[in-house]
Amino acid sequence: MAHAPLNGSAGPTAPRTTFLLVVILVSALLGTLAGLWLLWPNAADVPDRVPAQAEGTSIVQATVTGPADAVTGSIPVELRDGEASRLQSPGPSVPLAVGDHITAVDISQVSQPGVDPLVFLDFQRELPIALLVVGYAAVVLLVARWRGLAAMAGLGIAFVVLLGFTLPALLAGQPAIGVALVTSSLVMFATLYLAHGLSARTSTALLGTLVGLALTGGLAAWASGAAQITGSNDEMSAFLPASAPAADLRGIALCGIVLAGMGVLNDVTITQASAVWELRSVAPAASRAELFASAMRIGRDHIASTVYTIAFAYVGAALPLLMLVWLVDQSPVTALTSGEIAEEVVRTLVGSIGLVLAIPVTTAIATLTAPGPDPGATGAPSREPASDPELMAPVSEAWASGPASGVVS
Repeated sequence: MAHAPLNGSAGPTAPRTTFLLVVILVSALLGTLAGLWLLWPNAADVPDRVPAQAEGTSIVQATVTGPADAVTGSIPVELRDGEASRLQSPGPSVPLAVGDHITAVDISQVSQPGVDPLVFLDFQRELPIALLVVGYAAVVLLVARWRGLAAMAGLGIAFVVLLGFTLPALLAGQPAIGVALVTSSLVMFATLYLAHGLSARTSTALLGTLVGLALTGGLAAWASGAAQITGSNDEMSAFLPASAPAADLRGIALCGIVLAGMGVLNDVTITQASAVWELRSVAPAASRAELFASAMRIGRDHIASTVYTIAFAYVGAALPLLMLVWLVDQSPVTALTSGEIAEEVVRTLVGSIGLVLAIPVTTAIATLTAPGPDPGATGAPSREPASDPELMAPVSEAWASGPASGVVS
C-alpha cells in the first residue's frame, strides 16, 4: 500500500491504480481513433462550398464618406483604390456613419443602369477582433504563463478537429451522436493533457469528463427525440438542406447539445480532481469516505454556481429572441416549449444534468485514485501542498509492481 508522507503532502498514486487508469484511458483513446476512422467522411459525400457571391458580382471594401441622400437613400463611399462610388441604403436596421469601414457586393456588371452599383454586405471587423485576440492571448500568458500557452494550443487543436472533421462529417450525413462523442473525446484528450500536464490528477479528470460526455450524449439522444427537437427553427438551418441534402438537422441539433456541454464539463471535472488531491495533501489521515464527502461539499458549491452560469449564458446569447417571445401574449409554459426556444431549453437542461452527474462520478474516481489514508500521519498540512502531482508511472513499472500493490491504495 502506498502511504502519504508524514509531513502531510500527498504521496504517489499506487502503481497498480495508475496502471488501471492508463489501461482505461488508452482503451478510450483507441475507441475514439477507431470512431474517427469509421466516421471520417468521403470527399465525394461532402457538399461543395457555396460561392460567397453570385456570378458577375465581386466583393469590395469601402469607407462611408458622407450621409445618405434624403430622397434616394444612396450613400457615398470610397473604394480601397480611392475611386468614389455609391451604396444602396441597407435600411434603418443598419445605421451607417461617416468613416465606417464596410464590405459590399459590386453588382455593376449585372444591375440595371441608374442603380447604385454597391449593396451593403457587412462591416469590416478584422481590426477590433484582432485586437481582442491579441489582448486575450496577452492576458492569458501574463496570468497563466506557460500553462496558458498550452491551453491556447489545445483550443487551436479543438478548432482543427471541428473544422477538419466535425463539420464535414455532419454535412456528409454521418451519425450525429457518434460525431459528437468522437469530437468531444478527441478535444478533451488534447486540451486536458496540454493544459494540465500528464498526471494522475489530469487523467482522473479526463476519465470523469468522458463519463459525463457519455451520459450527456445518451440523455441528449433521448431528449431530442422526446421533445421533437427538429433543428429547423432558424434561417441558417433552413438553408442547409438545399446546400447539403445529406445533413440531418435533428442530428445537428443533437450534436450541438453534446458539444455545448463539453467546456463546462472540463471545468468541473478538473476542479473536483484538484480538490481531492489538495484535500489529501492537507488531510493525509482522512479515510476515503471522508475525502469523498469533503470534496463533494466543494462540488455542491460548484453545482450551485454553474447551473445559473449556463442558464444566463443562454439568456445573454438569445436576448433578442426572448424579447420577441415576451411580446407575444401567451403563457410562460407555451413560450418555453415553443419551437423557437425549446431547443435551447433542452440544450441547457441536458447540459446541466450531465454536468451535475459528472461531479460525483469524477469525485469518486479521484477518491479511489488519490493516495490512500496514512494512519501514521499527523494531519498537519504540508508546507508545499501537492498542487502539481507526479507524472504517471510508466505502464511497465506499474505492471512490474505485481499484485501485492493492490488496485486501490
